Amino acid sequence: MIFEQVAVGPLQCNCYILGCEETREALVIDPGDEVELILPLIEKHGLRVRYLLSTHAHIDHVGDLEAMKEQTGAQALLHERDLQLYRNLPMQASWMGLPAPPATEIDNFVHQGDRISFGRHSGEVLHTPGHTPGSLCLHLAQQTGRLFAGDTLFQMGIGRTDLWGGSYSDIIMSIRECLMQLDDDTLVYPGHGPPTTIGEERLHNPFLK
Repeated sequence: MIFEQVAVGPLQCNCYILGCEETREALVIDPGDEVELILPLIEKHGLRVRYLLSTHAHIDHVGDLEAMKEQTGAQALLHERDLQLYRNLPMQASWMGLPAPPATEIDNFVHQGDRISFGRHSGEVLHTPGHTPGSLCLHLAQQTGRLFAGDTLFQMGIGRTDLWGGSYSDIIMSIRECLMQLDDDTLVYPGHGPPTTIGEERLHNPFLK
């Protein structure tokens, strides 16, 4: 699988590009900002982006969704429970003292258990509410397994729950009952910061003690 990662925007959101080596179909996860950094990585591999998946609708994860959709023609995917948050991009921007980015139409809503395919690869959507009501992760089970965790699980941390729609009890339940059911060697790629593994977080994450 073709894999590229770039941190974008003032909050350094991790944007991930996943591509099929055979078909060149691709999935982009969390194109939150700086489309000018993301597009060259897509072009380098000659990829055709099929889907743009937002793990949740905070502005740092969806700010350049409209621009990416316009540049690639890909479908924008989001969990329906975060649609209200996405529609309130101007309010989110005002909290950060930033101009509001343009919004786009969400082409399809994704839910727990849905599969997202790009070429010969696919991942399963895991609905993990807590950081936001519609927060989700994408689990690719091939080989050792990869989990694209958005802002649900970080290295030695979890997503904040003091913003609109956040719930500490929900995020802990999502992590314990969903993510901690995965194999220990599953690689975790979070929305911010360095990667980790399920096993490392099971043993050392202070929020899971």
